[in-house]
Amino acid sequence: MFGCFKKKKTNKSLEDLKKDVVIDDHEIPLDALFKRYTTSEKNGISEAEATNRLNRDGPNALTPPKQTSKWIKLAGSIFGGFNFLLWCAASASAVGYGMDLSMSDDEEVPKDNMYMAIILATVVTVTGLFDFYQNRKSGNLMDSFANMIPPKTLVVRDGATREIEVKDLVVGDLVRFRGGDRVPADLRVTLARGLKVDNSSLTGESEPQTRNMNCTSKNALETKNLCMFSTSVLEGSGEGIIIGTGDRTFVGRIAALTTQVDPGPTPLAKEINHFIKIISIVAFTVGIAFFILALVYEYPPLKAIVFFMGIVVANVPEGIVPTVTVSLTLTAVKMRKKFCLVKKLQAVETLGSTSTICSDKTGTLTQNRMTVTHLWFDGKIKDTEILPPNDHFKGEKKYEKEDSYQKLLRCATLCSRSHFRVPEFDVPLAKRVVNGDASEVAIMRYCEMIRGDGQVDEFRKIMPKIGEIPFNSTNKYQLSIHPMSKKQNILVMKGAPEKILKLCSTYYQNGETKNVSKKFEKEFQQAYETLGSYGERVLGFCDLEMSTTKFPPGFKFNMEEPNFPIKNLRFLGLISMIDPPRPGVPEAVRVCQNAGIRVVMVTGDHPITARAIANQVHIIEENVQVTEIVNADPKCDPASDEIYGKGRLKPTGAVVIHGEQLTTMSPKTLKAVVTNYHQIVFARTSPAQKLQIVEAFQSVGNIVGVTGDGVNDAPALRKADIGIAMGITGTDVSKQAADMILLNDNFASIVTGVEEGRLIFDNLKKSIAYTLTSNIPEITPFMSYVLFGLPLPMSIIAILMIDLGTDLWPAISFAYEVPESDIMQRAPRNPLYDKLVNKRLVMFSYMQIGAIQACAGFTTYFVLMMSNGWFPQDLLNISEQWDNKYIDDLEDSYGQQWSYESRKALESCCYGTFFFTIVVTQWSDLFASKTRKNSLVMQGMENHVLNTSVIFTCFLAIFVLNTPFVNEVLGVQGFRLEIGFLALPFAFFIGLYDEVRRYFIRTYPGGYIYKETYY
Repeated sequence: MFGCFKKKKTNKSLEDLKKDVVIDDHEIPLDALFKRYTTSEKNGISEAEATNRLNRDGPNALTPPKQTSKWIKLAGSIFGGFNFLLWCAASASAVGYGMDLSMSDDEEVPKDNMYMAIILATVVTVTGLFDFYQNRKSGNLMDSFANMIPPKTLVVRDGATREIEVKDLVVGDLVRFRGGDRVPADLRVTLARGLKVDNSSLTGESEPQTRNMNCTSKNALETKNLCMFSTSVLEGSGEGIIIGTGDRTFVGRIAALTTQVDPGPTPLAKEINHFIKIISIVAFTVGIAFFILALVYEYPPLKAIVFFMGIVVANVPEGIVPTVTVSLTLTAVKMRKKFCLVKKLQAVETLGSTSTICSDKTGTLTQNRMTVTHLWFDGKIKDTEILPPNDHFKGEKKYEKEDSYQKLLRCATLCSRSHFRVPEFDVPLAKRVVNGDASEVAIMRYCEMIRGDGQVDEFRKIMPKIGEIPFNSTNKYQLSIHPMSKKQNILVMKGAPEKILKLCSTYYQNGETKNVSKKFEKEFQQAYETLGSYGERVLGFCDLEMSTTKFPPGFKFNMEEPNFPIKNLRFLGLISMIDPPRPGVPEAVRVCQNAGIRVVMVTGDHPITARAIANQVHIIEENVQVTEIVNADPKCDPASDEIYGKGRLKPTGAVVIHGEQLTTMSPKTLKAVVTNYHQIVFARTSPAQKLQIVEAFQSVGNIVGVTGDGVNDAPALRKADIGIAMGITGTDVSKQAADMILLNDNFASIVTGVEEGRLIFDNLKKSIAYTLTSNIPEITPFMSYVLFGLPLPMSIIAILMIDLGTDLWPAISFAYEVPESDIMQRAPRNPLYDKLVNKRLVMFSYMQIGAIQACAGFTTYFVLMMSNGWFPQDLLNISEQWDNKYIDDLEDSYGQQWSYESRKALESCCYGTFFFTIVVTQWSDLFASKTRKNSLVMQGMENHVLNTSVIFTCFLAIFVLNTPFVNEVLGVQGFRLEIGFLALPFAFFIGLYDEVRRYFIRTYPGGYIYKETYY
């Protein structure tokens, strides 16, 4: 209660910030408030006292959080994640080269390890810098909060009004404000003249909120006598006593909560870390095994260490980092073209993993534009013509010929203060600028749609306004008087339906004026309740054709003290309106549900409105029983953990929960709600509650996406696995807190994001499976060298040429692969089991396709050796003699003598043969990896980037093998073409094998082959 008199804190605990603020400054009498803050209603506080309080409490500004140094962020991008493993590989290569130098007495030492270290360091640094550049564009969250603060304001001190900087305001200050200003701090209203504020950024309500001196709710965000820091004053003027400044304001708490919330690693980051663990375990296990074997085979310890490092490096897929980075970037560019702007690259995949979307209502599911939807006249509720959001109205006007409708339309046209700012007949009516509050704007647009472009203004010119009583919260109506003809005036009125009916003694129906009866009142009440149950705002309309004798032309109407009748009027009908769903949203929600994604509404709006929109967009289905936890239940003990199916948590399929009741729920109760109800609406929620809801879903294993556009959404947006802000109506704060921005503000665009997210995850799996496959034919040459003493079949440089050369474009080309047919029918992946890299993928890539490729490589290797006189049995345990540069007379199987240079020339041909064999068999693996389940015939060959990559790798391999100087630097040589053709049968076998495997996966889902090979 007295928190504003404590020394300013900048380190409130996160748990304290998550709790809703409980204050009574709006409930106590004004005299008690002045006494509490030692201030005056007319004179404010003194300058001296203001200085003391400013020194004690600190400035009226938001405290920025500690910023992570850009150098630390840069280091994280370059050395973090998979890059760390590559740096280890680069270091191992450098150490290996150093050990080769130390063990060699010769001047010439193989530079393969040195080249490996340099290339890896270069690749990792470049991709790290690119990642740093992408993430640095996210911006500073606190800057957007700071932009909400007005620079100056009017304050009364020592009885004098002066303009000061907002940061110098203190609690107890008396401030003055008017339409167009921003509220400079949290304050209690002491004077209001037609005051209305826009609280949408804090509460999500799009309707302007009236402010006066009356306490109307215990909830500080809903009472009418408080104005909150940074909200906009729409119209009127007022004065107020400041009760909270800086970090102690509601916005200050939201800012602190937003900046302190830890979003945690993205699902893709977790998958990359899991991948690192798998590759590290495999690499070090194999490396240690061969280190031990090398010692058993009596290799020197230093040589054994070199073998260990070589095996470790060979197991690390060097091309993974650029492949993942480029693939995510390409997908982000593709999503940008579909109105989804991704701020962080790893967020590209997160939306595809999402299992629950907590969506705001206003502006996301709905159009953020009140629209007339129903009429009630002649005793019937009637659907209106719907105004197209992006086009001119071209449909049929249904009720033009009905007299009752014409009278209702006349009243709605005249009884209004709204008007078009400028004629814009070439602009769709829904996008024309109209001055007025949301309800009047909706009615104005409806009347213009029915009457035609410019006809509302023309009609008003014929019947100009003589006098007017504006709407106020006391009267709850608005009236105006117009000349109906040269001899007669007409009074038109609109307002709260129950108030309008009380002022009427007659009603107009089917061309007749009749007296109001009990039957009519019952029909009225039924219609009013029906329209209200739709979540629509309802207004009543009436008129009075005034007496020509009592109120002749030229009569002076007194609007301050009415000298004309405002009772015994004629009731005309009801007009109801709502912020309708965006076109395409119901279909988008249905697609999400078919994809196994639960869509939950989390809004600051009223439960009735929220439920009505939820019904329209399929968040709550029509025939499902709904549990409403809206009012306090005296039987409920807030401290107890409630069980689904008992007490308030009735065993139904859907639930609507009011924010005030959410505060009475224990964490276990909320967990029971999010676990058991599949159709959920949270209404009247605070920023802290939105965060609480997100954490509840995450605690039961959901990957949560959150959409929002206001300041109140910022903590939840930041905490979510992926925060999605609105690009048009969204505040800067929400955009900075989010990971993705919908450029068209349309929920339907999320479906695109989900599909692209799932597609990139699938394609990354395919890319990694493709890349890992070549690890086995790259590792086995070293294994044969250590275990069997064969001359080395392939060099480290050739491995680099595969991983960062011939494999790179094909691996990246998977980013362009079209989705498989079931991508939006399957359930979201389970992050505990459905990993990016799992045991089945590793076993399939290594022990099946990789093993076939290794067989192909050794086949061409041995055939090449045999064609040059070296039979396999004679190559066993010959490596030590083969590599001895002092032996120039080593005999082959035919007794021919080979010099050291000729042996190394043949070895270079072996490197080239093995290299080319891997390239050819990787072509087949590339097409096999296009699809995890579909037949290649079903998947098609639409990916032209992938098709082109085969041609590229072919020409690159020819260039590397046959270009002078290049092949010398890389240590590879060309070979006879017929030996290269030996790789083709293996390539065909890989394609056939994988096609048969996928056939069994499709035919016998859940069978042995599915369980063992479907990755």
